[in-house]
Amino acid sequence: MTNITLTKWDVVEHLKTEDDMQAYLDACVEEGDSALIAAALGDIARARGMSRLAREAGLSREALYRSLSGEGNPEFSTILKVVKALGLKLTISSVGNTPATA
Repeated sequence: MTNITLTKWDVVEHLKTEDDMQAYLDACVEEGDSALIAAALGDIARARGMSRLAREAGLSREALYRSLSGEGNPEFSTILKVVKALGLKLTISSVGNTPATA
C-alpha cells in the first residue's frame, strides 16, 4: 500500500500578483457573503504581510487576524482601514433594478 501525504491548501500560496488578489477579491464580493469578503481581505493581507498592513492600518496584528478570519465580525471602520492600507478603493454602484421612490 502506498502512503499519501496531504498538505493543507492555502489560498495565500496562489495570491502572487496584484491581478490574482483582485480577481480573488472580486469573486468573493460577487458572492455577497460578508464573512467571505472579510476572510478574503485577511488572505490578501497575509499574502502582502500582515504586520506591515496592520501598521499601515493603525491596528494590531492580532486584531486584524481575529477580525479578518471569516469567523470574526469586523466593524465597518476596520474594513475601511484595511481596504485603504491595501491600496484599494471601496465603491458602491447601482445594480440597475432600483425601485421607484414615492
